[in-house]
Amino acid sequence: QVQLVESGGGLVQPGGSLRLSCSASGFTFSIYTMSWYRQAPGLERELVADITSAGVSTGYAASVKDRFTISRDNAKNTVYLQMNSLKPEDTAVYYCAAYLPRLSSNYWGQGTQVTVSS
Repeated sequence: QVQLVESGGGLVQPGGSLRLSCSASGFTFSIYTMSWYRQAPGLERELVADITSAGVSTGYAASVKDRFTISRDNAKNTVYLQMNSLKPEDTAVYYCAAYLPRLSSNYWGQGTQVTVSS
């Protein structure tokens, strides 16, 4: 079965860094665009970053550009989100997603909590 499992979240001080990982299984990971989304309490889920299947093209929300880096290792079926210079407003549950073009929808992981606070 398709499974996406996020890890690496936690509590970090403002200005700190975290690296999130998403381990994928149950599908041909290397052909899918992968994304990171986040959702803060009371807010809608928003796209943070995405990366095409070969990792050639990446995109970022303006709020995280130059601070976050998405990458993938297709040999390990894993997508990463390196988060630097974290701000309190980055606090959210972060979700990994695989884009399913046939359904025009995402397959979601369970999420991992990131809390940025002094």
